[in-house]
Amino acid sequence: MLAQKAAQQSLRRLAGQQHALRLATPAAIATGKMFTAQRRLAASQTISEQSEMKNILTQQRLNRPVAPHLSIYQAQITWYLSALNRITGSLLSGGFYVFGGLYLVAPYIGLHMESAAMAASVAAWPLLVKLPVKMLIAWPFTFHCLNGVRHLTWDTTRMITNRKVTQSGWVVVGLSTISALALCFM
Repeated sequence: MLAQKAAQQSLRRLAGQQHALRLATPAAIATGKMFTAQRRLAASQTISEQSEMKNILTQQRLNRPVAPHLSIYQAQITWYLSALNRITGSLLSGGFYVFGGLYLVAPYIGLHMESAAMAASVAAWPLLVKLPVKMLIAWPFTFHCLNGVRHLTWDTTRMITNRKVTQSGWVVVGLSTISALALCFM
């Protein structure tokens, strides 16, 4: 099996050469010019000092093409909302885990995490502190929920055109802000 593969590869190489048919004549076989060796000329230069090498490397770097980065692309709302959806999801799930863990250990460390105690403590805050804190909690929640509905709509293959994706993105931002403000004033 190995010998067959080696023979096939040799025949393929022979067939791939430009002069394979001309060289396979009986005259070529008789003269011994069936296979010729290839010669490749290499250019080299002697570098005597380290600074010359740095100059050569600098010139080579200048000739290299520069790959474009994100700065050549026009910013779109879909990029920001995709990243923001992931960030709000991570913050919400992390916040729920921290709050759940704190709720479980609260009786052992002397904290009062009951609903009545928390509502009473938040009610005692001034309005200028209470509204931003409520907005900080409500906006990521409403945004993540509404953007999740937007993604579920895409799973049904609706509203996937560029125009509809942009429109739905702005609708999600607006509705999440309005609903978060409504939750803040409750």
